[in-house]
Amino acid sequence: MSTVLDGIRPDAAPPAVIKAADLLADAARTGAACPPVRDLFDDGGDLETAYAVQQLNVRRGQDAGRRIVGRKIGLTSVAVQRQLGVDRPDFGALFADMAVPDGGEVPAGRLLQPKVEAEVALVLGRDLPHRECTVVDVLRAVDFALPALEIVDSRIREWDISLVDTVADNASSGLYVLGGTPVPLTRVGLRSVTMAMTRNGGIASEGSGADCLGSPLNAAVWLASALAERGDPLRAGDLVLTGALGPMAPASPGDIFEAHISELGSVRVAFGTEGDQR
Repeated sequence: MSTVLDGIRPDAAPPAVIKAADLLADAARTGAACPPVRDLFDDGGDLETAYAVQQLNVRRGQDAGRRIVGRKIGLTSVAVQRQLGVDRPDFGALFADMAVPDGGEVPAGRLLQPKVEAEVALVLGRDLPHRECTVVDVLRAVDFALPALEIVDSRIREWDISLVDTVADNASSGLYVLGGTPVPLTRVGLRSVTMAMTRNGGIASEGSGADCLGSPLNAAVWLASALAERGDPLRAGDLVLTGALGPMAPASPGDIFEAHISELGSVRVAFGTEGDQR
């Protein structure tokens, strides 16, 4: 599957793609959210245009020295898909500088409008190069699983997003936190895991592996196939965040989130107070 940037230098991308990428990059840099970028495109844009915007800012990040370490999958909840009128997930890039240590703290102002969701993370030991990836391919490729918190964010003002907006905005990526004890897939049934996430000690979200496209493995199969079709397959060593196991919860300064995923363990993160520096 090609994009409008295939064979085109980033500085020679279509003007609307460049403008959308600039708006999102400026919002991330300044901490001031921008209007929806869908308004820059005829009829609100399409999925390939949105991925072209994402790809442009990913390339800019790489040119600036940022290192891609994997991918995240979004829109794995059927309810959210119905809300946005779509029938498929989306994906974004994960950079090394997006990682927060387990038990660490996110400085106040690091993100614009953070929300937290609990996920299963997979780390690959083999490449996944096939356009028609199977569950067996994924099972053979995964080295281990970890509990994870994804801290999603939107550079779009007040989360006023369509599918085009969130894809262009790197699938609303922010930061991520990984638990520290790897678990081989022979010791966990990903479809049947249960998740409970607390915020300041009270339940903020609950769910299960089945709430993520029926299983986090299904999400990984979709991602591997989609990326291979685009000529950018998942590789050994890549991190994959497979999508939310339950509803996301908004985060405020001073909040502490902890998620427990059965058979995988726990993962925790805190949000700094307003006195912290950006």
